[in-house]
Amino acid sequence: MFIDSHCHLGFPELRQQLPELLTQMRAAQVAQAICISTTLEEFPQVLALAEQHPELWATVGVHPDNEGVREPSLEELVRLAAHPRVVGIGETGLDYYRLNGRSIEHDMGWQRERFRVHLRAARLSGKPLVIHTRASSADLLAILREEADGRPWQGVLHCFTEDLDTALAGVALGLHVSFSGILTFRNAESLREVARALPRERVLIETDSPYLAPVPHRGKTNQPAFVVHVAAELARLWNEPLEAVARRTTHNTQALFGLSAS
Repeated sequence: MFIDSHCHLGFPELRQQLPELLTQMRAAQVAQAICISTTLEEFPQVLALAEQHPELWATVGVHPDNEGVREPSLEELVRLAAHPRVVGIGETGLDYYRLNGRSIEHDMGWQRERFRVHLRAARLSGKPLVIHTRASSADLLAILREEADGRPWQGVLHCFTEDLDTALAGVALGLHVSFSGILTFRNAESLREVARALPRERVLIETDSPYLAPVPHRGKTNQPAFVVHVAAELARLWNEPLEAVARRTTHNTQALFGLSAS
């Protein structure tokens, strides 16, 4: 079986199709999916999905690129993370891709402080991190090291698109690395080199639905059933049977997030 370690079934365009998406998950042998929160306003809908469907799980957090939303406090994140259907803290991290003329040093401190709040919530709650990084890996790794206090992190660099040095630095800090449908894109050879080089016990797969549908569905709305195509690309890169990649990535995801095998 397979697990989609990162999807956004709480988004309206997917939530409205949920019965069909769950049927297609089962047909593709995708037994579980983790539904990711991107705002506190969205969290009740994400949690409701996990409460109503045993194959779905939830996280709690505020995406680094979201502005004009309710800011998370340490106390609120820890309280919400205590729910038994919540298995992670995030999506959190740093994103400097759309600066719109702002200075990273002087204008983006709010992102770094929000990230630190999530890191501290992960420590207090004992739940792993779901980390987003875009055009920000140096600052992100520096903050992870500062906040680590000599202890490894539990978590994942999701939808990874950075270079091998960044991936290995994350692994050295205790993190996993998750690959999305981008791995199947024609122009993603450098990312495929990262996938070949990483310790296989640290690799997860995801869709990041509704975004980034893999080949052969590129350009369509993504969904958890399509995570099988990411696994198939890993099988090709690792020269392993698809069934072996399914077992490995499923075990990695269940172990990281504490998911039951049922």
